[in-house]
Amino acid sequence: MTDVPGPAEVRAAAVLVGEHVRHTPVLSVHGAELGVPARVVLKLEMLQHSGSFKVRGALTTMLGATVPPAGAVAASGGNHGAAVAWAARELGVPATVFVPATSPRDKVERIAGYGAEVHVVAGYYAEAAAAAHEWAASRDVLPVHAYDAVPIVAGQGTVGLELRTQIPDASVVLVAVGGGGLSAGITVACSDGGPPVVPVEADRCPTLHAAQAAGRPVDVTVSGIAADSLGARRLGEIPWAILSAAGQPVVQVSDEDIASARRWLWDRCRLLVEPGGATALAALTSGAYRPHPGDTVVVVVCGANTATLPD
Repeated sequence: MTDVPGPAEVRAAAVLVGEHVRHTPVLSVHGAELGVPARVVLKLEMLQHSGSFKVRGALTTMLGATVPPAGAVAASGGNHGAAVAWAARELGVPATVFVPATSPRDKVERIAGYGAEVHVVAGYYAEAAAAAHEWAASRDVLPVHAYDAVPIVAGQGTVGLELRTQIPDASVVLVAVGGGGLSAGITVACSDGGPPVVPVEADRCPTLHAAQAAGRPVDVTVSGIAADSLGARRLGEIPWAILSAAGQPVVQVSDEDIASARRWLWDRCRLLVEPGGATALAALTSGAYRPHPGDTVVVVVCGANTATLPD
């Protein structure tokens, strides 16, 4: 049986990281602006340190363990690596990060800018993860997984605790899913009387859709504009245990849907986000998810690590 965090672990993570992370703001949007009969509230987690929610899980992992002198090691498409590098700098320990060659240059430069040693590996996240595992096998280092570890999922769940306080009348929460750490963490945080959490994925990174079809996590082919942040080859076992128990079908959106949502955030709100950060909103702008009249829909805008304006 897979060990999974519960609400108590998420609350403990919130205490652990509380003085280190930002309490990110929310922005209310009239549903008419999006063509939906509901109130929409954007949870601006892209304003978190390092540009994404990922620092929450990285800090939970590193503060909850003894970091060896050689430091922490991680594999990442970009955002997790930046989070680990930032957290390591914050805590005064070394970090080594393996990234795939498909990661955008600005993300790689951000990781290095926080002081981490960066290794670029051919391929996607799975290849970087394999290289990181091989490198760590002969060294005394702390591995910090991108999405499939109890402290990671518990740390990401602190986003859910915050939004429940900020938007107590939330009817539903839309969250992007790649490896599944964020959507699983928020699902746990909302499991004791909070709103349902609807996972949204890019249809070219279909980890949850494939898992729901097969009844277990399976390898998928990843590509598309959100692959650098949502491009895990396989959904994590811990996220699967949580999300399968919750029973919410995944909502899929296309690259075109994501690009349109990203343009909307820039044109209407002057929020510059990466494609993965706009994926949850794409469920609304595309009509793939239709809220009930009068609902309060929370959309987690989870990442802003991009230097490129929408087309």
